[in-house]
Amino acid sequence: MLPRAQSASLTTMTEYVLPQHANALGNVFGGQIMAWVDLCAAICAQRHSGRVAVTAFIDDLAFQQPVKVGEVVRLEARITATFRSSMEIEIIVEGEESRSGRRWPCVSALATFVAIDDASKPTPVPALAIDSEATRSSQAAGEARRAARLSKRSA
Repeated sequence: MLPRAQSASLTTMTEYVLPQHANALGNVFGGQIMAWVDLCAAICAQRHSGRVAVTAFIDDLAFQQPVKVGEVVRLEARITATFRSSMEIEIIVEGEESRSGRRWPCVSALATFVAIDDASKPTPVPALAIDSEATRSSQAAGEARRAARLSKRSA
């Protein structure tokens, strides 16, 4: 398998916040944001791996500022590191006031997805193409986070 560039699987989504997405304060439900994060990351993982990919972990999900009914949620997912059959994906979520174009940070998250074959077993994924110092740093940081996560599981 040839390595794939981050840009090949970059995924963006835009969602309009409607009343059914919001709580009594008019803010989008955290669970709705989490569902959109999972969906955006799944598309990114499947683009990179060329396989169906399933969520293994949502490691680091931090809510920053709310998005209200009538505003827009913008999501962007990119592969940050790859391993044998899994991929770490960073998802950045912003709120947007569409009339003015003003944007603000809403959520950031790291997710790990595993590519699966036709028998629903983990299958190898292409490596992340190391085509810049930023990508090299991203892969190294992902490897460190994975090692920490795995050490917690075995403890």
